[in-house]
Amino acid sequence: MSGIWCVIPIKDLENAKTRLASALTPEDRRGLFRAMAEDVLEAASGAPSLAGVLVLTNDPVASALAERYGARVEGEPENIGQSEAVQRAAEVLAAEGADGVLTLPADAPLIKAADIESILARHPSSRPAMTIVPDHARRGSNCLVLTPGPLIPLHFGHVSFEPHLAEAAKLGLTPNILDDLPRVALDVDTPEDLAAALATGAECRARAFVDAHGIAAKLPKGQN
Repeated sequence: MSGIWCVIPIKDLENAKTRLASALTPEDRRGLFRAMAEDVLEAASGAPSLAGVLVLTNDPVASALAERYGARVEGEPENIGQSEAVQRAAEVLAAEGADGVLTLPADAPLIKAADIESILARHPSSRPAMTIVPDHARRGSNCLVLTPGPLIPLHFGHVSFEPHLAEAAKLGLTPNILDDLPRVALDVDTPEDLAAALATGAECRARAFVDAHGIAAKLPKGQN
């Protein structure tokens, strides 16, 4: 096996998106997260330059959804965080011969296959190498391309951009920072994020779910 694999961690759908709880019901949050995850899976499965897609999840619904898109599914080991789970996946893929990994969040519904192709096309051909797409606030890391995959310790969370840059600096690497991919930069954690995604007018499964369930009207005034 060679090439770059996409790794997508998908948390428990049942308890997803708690930061949207001020505006959305648990049912709304579950359905929205499922729709967003499917948007990301569609983008990844449609990117021809990827060698494959690996989904990390213990959720049976998410597993079935991933398999529908031809993704490989691996369970997340219990009692470890997302960063360590993705790190272990990168190590497993490297041991199997993969050249590297590209990580994506499951809650960035605007991502398209063309965005992934653009990221891969601009990833340095030299090794080792790191490409990073920050979130819109330049706090999180919405996409990481690492060649080889287990290149640096991972620090996923609300504040991961600077820690990932610091890890690259320890290796003497100059990371390739891509700031011109707004669809990748917008992940949905808060009502404000959801409003921003809706404001783009982009068509996706998440938007269709929002429209079908009247969710825009549930957002605080000024956010719909």
